[in-house]
Amino acid sequence: MKTNFRYDNKAAYALLTPIVVLLTIFVVIPFFYAIKVSFYNWSFYQESTFVGFRNFYMVVTDRLFGEAVWVGLKFALMVVPAMLILSFLFANVVKNLGAKYSGFVKTSIYIPTIISGIIASVIFVFIYDYMGGLANYVIGWFGSEPKAWLADVATALPSIAAPAIWLGFGFTALIMLAGLHDIPESYYEAADLEGAGAFKKMWYITIPLMRNVILYLLVTGFIAQISQFELSLVMTNGGPLSETTTPNLYILNHFRNDVMVGNSIAASLLLFVVLGSISALIFRVLNSEKAVDG
Repeated sequence: MKTNFRYDNKAAYALLTPIVVLLTIFVVIPFFYAIKVSFYNWSFYQESTFVGFRNFYMVVTDRLFGEAVWVGLKFALMVVPAMLILSFLFANVVKNLGAKYSGFVKTSIYIPTIISGIIASVIFVFIYDYMGGLANYVIGWFGSEPKAWLADVATALPSIAAPAIWLGFGFTALIMLAGLHDIPESYYEAADLEGAGAFKKMWYITIPLMRNVILYLLVTGFIAQISQFELSLVMTNGGPLSETTTPNLYILNHFRNDVMVGNSIAASLLLFVVLGSISALIFRVLNSEKAVDG
């Protein structure tokens, strides 16, 4: 018995070693190196000089960084709840479809997920085109004047949120569908015997048993959307008036334009703290619970 225990330990260490080595090389070492660089005026072309917390002070006191974080939060709040609600409703519809149609629908809704953000941006730039875009053509049916969707301060950020929802909708819906299939049918049958309606079954059975799935999609969704920069880079380049400058676009602009990159590294680390704080807050509000077996 003791021999088997030692053998199991050796096998476990042997399996874990490649993962630990890869994590150390590609995650741990770059992370600590980034922390070190953030305390320097670091450049590819000049000798680095130690500046202490000066880079962090410059980022924190930069009005544009605070505005970029706020834009990222607003963007995530526009995209994530809408994407979750639409995906939840759509997954319920697909669940009740027959096998013949559900396979086609699942494949169809996943197609936007494999399209890159750059291509989606170009497609939606044409849709929002002032002269011949589909968006202005549709609102023209209702007698509205054409809008400069991407140049107007009021509509620029929601206009970018639309393709973000389109890109993430398929993946989120499939995760929701997997969660719905994992709920035992016996729960719904028992609810039917008690005379529960569709809304009560959704409120007291479906949503509580989907909590872990929703928690996962909330955390990953918020992190992904606050980190989004491709759409704003291609569609508006952060404008108008920095209304669509997300945190990562702010960091990218500094990295491209500043000779000293310590400021960009400091901003990246502060964004890491913001994302970690949001994730911790979501976990705190929606406690994860072990699923109950049926």
